[in-house]
Amino acid sequence: MKAVVLSDWGGPENFAVQDVPKPAIKADEVLVKVKAFGVNPADFKTRTGNAPYSQKYTHPIILGWDMAGEVDEVGSNVTDFKPGDAVYGMVNFPEPGQAYAEYVAAPAAHLALKPDTLSFEEAAAAPLAVLTAWQALTQHGQLKAGETVLIQAASGGVGHLGVQIAKTLGAHVIGTASGKNEAFVRSLGADEFIDYTQNKVEDAVHDIDLVFDTAGADTIFTSAKVLKPKGRLISIAYGAMDKVLAERPDIHAERILVHTSGDDLRTINQLIDEGKLKISVSQVLPADQMAEAHRQLESRRTTGKIVLTF
Repeated sequence: MKAVVLSDWGGPENFAVQDVPKPAIKADEVLVKVKAFGVNPADFKTRTGNAPYSQKYTHPIILGWDMAGEVDEVGSNVTDFKPGDAVYGMVNFPEPGQAYAEYVAAPAAHLALKPDTLSFEEAAAAPLAVLTAWQALTQHGQLKAGETVLIQAASGGVGHLGVQIAKTLGAHVIGTASGKNEAFVRSLGADEFIDYTQNKVEDAVHDIDLVFDTAGADTIFTSAKVLKPKGRLISIAYGAMDKVLAERPDIHAERILVHTSGDDLRTINQLIDEGKLKISVSQVLPADQMAEAHRQLESRRTTGKIVLTF
């Protein structure tokens, strides 16, 4: 089979499409013939060798966690799937998922049936981002109907899903992004929009119940400032949480890492089937353009998700 292989830590030029052996599956795994696979910021952080989970790899390596495709073979203990089923999932995160490939061996528990309303490309774009947004808002943030949530970087891969999920939960949603993305963010259901290039977020809003920070860097300090006492800050980016809490000891601040869950995907499938959650795919590229996909991700200027196919 073909796979996108990384020869060494460093820049995206270290990617190349190569022929590699098809993976064998264990009793609780499914062999998926991949139709499309997605890329995420976690991918390029791993590629550079700077992510905490980079140490789990040895070169040459196949990166990637998000994929969608058809079941080719099932292990002897698998009962939920059969050959021919259309499935999608985030495989093994943060352990090696090896999703940049034509075939992926995936634990059955990490997969869900692909909603009929999603193309394979849309499904491949979804898992890590949608699971992150879902777990951040519902499990960690405990967002309730009637509360106000601020979503930082609301036009991004995770942020655009967070806006939609927050609306389904009955929240008042404020999204931040650059002005060129205002129409997109509002189309997702945001009640208010802040152009962070023209306005200081801390001057625009205050007394927020929950901030979901998908931007990172110094935005967590801004996020903390706008919270009401006993407000909640959930961040997916590396940041100085100890300093944040020193400045705002009256809030709950937490950095989270998404976990793989086929059960969560099945819950999310209901929102997708009801038309309440749409996956934005900004580009579909051929696999041999993986370097370009990573360069675009690292620019942090992408809207929605980038997907690749063989």
